[in-house]
Amino acid sequence: MVHADLSERQDGWREQLWTHQLTEDRFELACLPFFTYGICYRDVMTIDGNNLVASIVQKSGHRTLRVALVAGHQGRNHLHEFLHSKVSEAALVHEWLQGTYLSVDLPPGTDPAALVEALAEPARVGALHWEIDS
Repeated sequence: MVHADLSERQDGWREQLWTHQLTEDRFELACLPFFTYGICYRDVMTIDGNNLVASIVQKSGHRTLRVALVAGHQGRNHLHEFLHSKVSEAALVHEWLQGTYLSVDLPPGTDPAALVEALAEPARVGALHWEIDS
């Protein structure tokens, strides 16, 4: 397990990332990041002496679709179920954090158009925010 330094967003904030150690100084990301930009599933990284991500040395070609449901929005639970079914139907690996944040792995060659279409209306009415990172 390593950490990504997110203190530029909030002082002292870090995201815990699960990895596979490949060599003494190289680690492959084995989870889907919720808040860390520029790193995706299976990317290879180095870490510093504090177990913080130091650099990305090899990109995997995966992308991450992130969704944040608006906590106070009416119908949030229904939207969670709807998105869960859409991602499951697409057979994409995904993780939820506290039922509010969704992170979806987009392997190389994956067309996210159907998911983006499903997100369009909820985003338009302010029920969620989404982005794709690579």
